[in-house]
Amino acid sequence: MSSELQPGTAADIVIIGSGIGGATVAAGLAGSGAEILILEAGDHLPDRPENRDPRAIFQRGFFRPKESWYDETGQAFNPGNYYNVGGNSKFYGAVLTRYRAEDFAEMQHLEGVSPAWPFPYGELEPWYGKAESLFRVRGALGEDPTEPHHSTSYDFPPVPDEPAVAVLRQRLRAAGVHPASLPLGVDIETWLARGKTPWDAHPNSFNGKMDAETTGLAAALKHKNVRLQTNSRVTRLETAPDGTMITQVHYERGGVSHVLRPKLVILSAGAVQSAVLLLRSANSAHPSGLANASDQVGRNFMNHNLSAVLGFDHRFRNDSVYQKTFGFNDFYLSDGKGGPPLGNVQLLGRISAPVLKSDLKFVPEWALSRFCAHTVDFLAMSEDVPKPESRVRVDGSKIILQWIRSNWAAHQKLVAQIKGVLREAGFPLVLSKAFDRKTPSHQCGTVRMGTDPGLAPLDTFCRAYEHPNLFVVDAAFLPTSAAVNPALTIAAQALRVADHIVKKELA
Repeated sequence: MSSELQPGTAADIVIIGSGIGGATVAAGLAGSGAEILILEAGDHLPDRPENRDPRAIFQRGFFRPKESWYDETGQAFNPGNYYNVGGNSKFYGAVLTRYRAEDFAEMQHLEGVSPAWPFPYGELEPWYGKAESLFRVRGALGEDPTEPHHSTSYDFPPVPDEPAVAVLRQRLRAAGVHPASLPLGVDIETWLARGKTPWDAHPNSFNGKMDAETTGLAAALKHKNVRLQTNSRVTRLETAPDGTMITQVHYERGGVSHVLRPKLVILSAGAVQSAVLLLRSANSAHPSGLANASDQVGRNFMNHNLSAVLGFDHRFRNDSVYQKTFGFNDFYLSDGKGGPPLGNVQLLGRISAPVLKSDLKFVPEWALSRFCAHTVDFLAMSEDVPKPESRVRVDGSKIILQWIRSNWAAHQKLVAQIKGVLREAGFPLVLSKAFDRKTPSHQCGTVRMGTDPGLAPLDTFCRAYEHPNLFVVDAAFLPTSAAVNPALTIAAQALRVADHIVKKELA
């Protein structure tokens, strides 16, 4: 599935990271004929029993990285970011939603303003369609009143509701909201053939989930000019003496240091690690880090405000396996009464007793099983408005994540709205729990794009203003987090950037 390149081999383009951004931009560049090397810090995830074992995943943290980051007080915590081929997408919920058209314009929130993008929705719309095709998205148009214009339809019908979820959809519709099928990158028959489990938070090893490895990277590696090299952690980027062009990529593999001298560098290590690498690559010409004359690298860190909302009704029998097939956006553009926007609501992957026990350690699993048989699980997602003081910093070998939540009051209002809807739909007991910084809730914004070099490190094609041969193509470029899953937006922009590079850089 991968073609390994021998260390030291030359490459025209080096892509750092194989997540959604790196894999998709590689797919877009593959047909150019340029020699492309993808450096991935981790390895392939094998198909092993723990992939479908909720106790291993949620109770034992089998797949969590063996590292610590630090908050602004110096307190260490274990981040939920993964280092493997395909990045965090190997574990994601495979919801491939477009930002709403309104998300590209300035939006007033309860707490602060979400700034406008440097281009409107229409600029990215064709690339959304191409990304949906690449990721083989299952979906349906016409169900969501907030759905933006689509110039192309989905290639596949939506993942079907299980019987209990179909009943739930009807109950919510009767309660006055508009359930709409989630656009999902999941071949449900193939997924269930490997095991009767949800896919959300479960790692995928070519078992039916459309992640960065199984789509973008697989497409790129069909070309002989594209190579993947695993277990290769990039440690530093080096510039020419005048500080402009990136001339060297330093990485370590098997305890040995190597250097590459590509023509173009595409940094796709993730919103935190991309910022960290730029900061750690400081030199005499760029003492505060590469691409950082604006002092914005690492700043404007955003992480969605997320809460799990669980409804219980002893009359409702939930025997679903995967559950996660619809959501609703009735409170996305306003609170439903003309007030500020609150956010997105979508079903979670089925929360079973082993999952719940990871939080309720002293409750017997048999009791949790009886409870979960009558519950339904939703995810409340609200926009985190960018703030310069919310940032990623480095202190020697330490990564410091100074996340300052914004728009939390709006998120609490969203959770209250969901509870009201669920009670109206016949769930008398509704509980909620917020996610903390240990959960990477769509981290983004640390190397954002914009039209003013004084305010943004990247231009609208994700090129660093200070370094003509450096592009940053991952969640770091996002100017705003919106309130939907960002994977498809990252992929769409990655295809747009790849097209620009082919036409302008490689022509």
